[in-house]
Amino acid sequence: MTQTPSFFDASKQIISSINSDVYLQYDLSIATAKILINRPKQLNALNKSVISGLSHFLEDVSKNSNIRSVIITGSGTKAFVAGADIKEFKDYSFKEAEMLSSLGKKQLFDKIINFPKPVIAMINGFALGGGLELALACHIRIITTSAKLGLPECSLGLIPGYGGTQKLPQIIGKNLAMEMILTGKMITADEAYRMGLVNRVVSEKKLFDATISFSKIFQTSSPQAMAAAIKSINSCYLQDGDSCETKEFAKLFETDNFKEGVAAFFEKRQANFS
Repeated sequence: MTQTPSFFDASKQIISSINSDVYLQYDLSIATAKILINRPKQLNALNKSVISGLSHFLEDVSKNSNIRSVIITGSGTKAFVAGADIKEFKDYSFKEAEMLSSLGKKQLFDKIINFPKPVIAMINGFALGGGLELALACHIRIITTSAKLGLPECSLGLIPGYGGTQKLPQIIGKNLAMEMILTGKMITADEAYRMGLVNRVVSEKKLFDATISFSKIFQTSSPQAMAAAIKSINSCYLQDGDSCETKEFAKLFETDNFKEGVAAFFEKRQANFS
């Protein structure tokens, strides 16, 4: 297992998912659950097994009354999560794509958004596409100075399908979200901080300690009050936008431009959209 330096305490038990793509450790000394996505060769790209593993561990954490917060990060130093695993869904039909989006939200992304304990994204590298959407679902985002963020889906003939079109405007405003999504450009950690997209920017050496320090703060708050606050804050955004995103996301799987975008991605060339 490759891991972010010092993320797991060697003296404590590490629990792995069935496929070893996700690992969990409970650190009761700081009342925090640490979850590691472990696909470093794929830059921790999201696939079904990662989503399933994260969902399973979050269910476990939700039942543990000794845990006050959760930290999610990616293995290694290159990427938090550098997108979704395109190989897994490149040939999907409308129905399959619709299920991919809706099931992913139900199984993981909405679960994080509505999780009754604060969830911190420790962004240790690229957070692109589904990886940025995963970070957006978390309640707090702490990022290293060298990390880059972006939603490049339009360059593949797609749109974000895990809540990105909904959550990004809520966090940084419509104008900046339009620019990021329509251009697909990557932004730096400092730009993300100025936009209000992340809570803290720290050096690589300080990322782990800064995240742990943040998680310790939650020990001073009432668990019931934090759960109520998360639910109340989320309630001001209730709408049917997610279902619109899922439909529009799925429609694009049947377009020639999506096929061209995926082909260009694998062939490492500029897409020629019609």
